[in-house]
Amino acid sequence: MKSAFLPDRGVIKVAGEDARNFLNGLITTDVDRLKPGLGRFGALLTPQGKIIVDFLITEAPAGHGGGFLIDCPKPLADGLATKLKFYKLRAKVTVDNLSGDLGVLAAWDGEPAAQPDLAFTDPRNAGLGMRILIPEDLKQKLSDLIGAELVDAADYEAHRIALGVPRGGLDFMYGDAFPHETNMDRLAGVDFDKGCYVGQEVVSRMQHRGTARTRSVKVLIEDSSPEIGVSVMAGDKSVGTMGSSANGKGIALVRIDRVADALDAGQPLTAGGLALKLAEPDVVRIPAKQPSA
Repeated sequence: MKSAFLPDRGVIKVAGEDARNFLNGLITTDVDRLKPGLGRFGALLTPQGKIIVDFLITEAPAGHGGGFLIDCPKPLADGLATKLKFYKLRAKVTVDNLSGDLGVLAAWDGEPAAQPDLAFTDPRNAGLGMRILIPEDLKQKLSDLIGAELVDAADYEAHRIALGVPRGGLDFMYGDAFPHETNMDRLAGVDFDKGCYVGQEVVSRMQHRGTARTRSVKVLIEDSSPEIGVSVMAGDKSVGTMGSSANGKGIALVRIDRVADALDAGQPLTAGGLALKLAEPDVVRIPAKQPSA
């Protein structure tokens, strides 16, 4: 088993008697289904349905003061805390940025020898393993406890990329992407059966109408990695944007209809002059709608 402390992740705590209902009315995931030891993937959206910040969330046990702990991008933690406080109004809720005291240890490729506190399985993809919320100075001790080899965060990044799980700020831009475009609907990040939340109307419409034409896809790169942000080209036409890459694998945000047309026409894909191939070509095919009976 491997583990890595992720220096780019922070932790926000939302507590108080109204915390569950408060969060449930704001974010894309169903907070009612949370309990200690269980994590869910979700996001806070703009009213127009675009991602302000995505995160993992778990419920803290009573021994840790209860409430909900949000594992989010550290550079966005202050902004997320401020945004949550803006929505608080008269709700009996406290919002605290704990990023100075708590961070995130990821552990994957094996079963832990022990189950630490504030740990949960990453709900996005089973291959991502588990997350443990700890102070950074405990990373070696916790790694030893669970029987994991502590490695560099770059090793976790390469693992994430190989699994095709997008990361905000690299594979898509916050404030500019809908949940479907970053595959949140396929990574258990949107609950379509829960009640209203900010941006829900737009997300539900995209789901029911099947209007998502832009998607994050896994790509294979033959040579060195293209720069993040360069255009993905089909011939002389831009069909998307390159995201993160490592070890010959990468993630790109593409117009799936245009990429499908390029594949049908036998046009090669490139990014920054480097040849690309889709790891899963069928992912750009939009299923034909079945006629009503």
